[in-house]
Amino acid sequence: MILGTKILLVEDDRSIASFVQPELEHLGFLVRCAYDGLTALEEAQMFGPALIVLDIMLPGLDGVGVLKRLREGGNRVPVIMLTARDATLDKVHSLDRGADDYLTKPFEIEELLARIRALLRRIEGDEILRVADLEINTSTREVRRGEREIELTAREYELLEFMAQNDRRVLSRDLLLSRVWGEDFALTTNLVDVYVGYLRRKVDAPGEEQLIRTVRGAGYTLKGA
Repeated sequence: MILGTKILLVEDDRSIASFVQPELEHLGFLVRCAYDGLTALEEAQMFGPALIVLDIMLPGLDGVGVLKRLREGGNRVPVIMLTARDATLDKVHSLDRGADDYLTKPFEIEELLARIRALLRRIEGDEILRVADLEINTSTREVRRGEREIELTAREYELLEFMAQNDRRVLSRDLLLSRVWGEDFALTTNLVDVYVGYLRRKVDAPGEEQLIRTVRGAGYTLKGA
């Protein structure tokens, strides 16, 4: 991610906007908010964001209408739509109109940040995630720590990549289970503990700085010193 990358947050619920905006700014994004659809179109033109987070339920012109006008005007900026829970039709319309991703409300901030990072990596061509001396090539799925190559199973890799995308953030077991294994799996969070244990044995070799850390009662985090 390039510091100062511009994000336009379009959300009429000011309590949500006032929570999300400082979280994004803390990570180095330059954020501007719009609270209705027509203002969103104006800001998309004047502000020139690299990415738009766009709520569907907006006064004046809804999010699908905003997205339609952007695409019809030739604006291909990546857009993450915020949809109501189980609003399948909203999701279908959003994707049909050219949305790049969608997130269902209510959402955890870590998941929104992960979606934003993934889209920005795609447009910026950034394929390497780095945490201390740990490097993850998201294109080849190769993992190295210093000079040491680390062999991971597919699921171990997916867990490590998600943690690296959200480095320094505390990730709950429920969030990790949902994002790595999917919401359709009737699994318990004990599975997360098992796989974190697998990763620790491979990533944190004896004598190396411990990168995978347990936050008691909250979950796990991946971070260097």
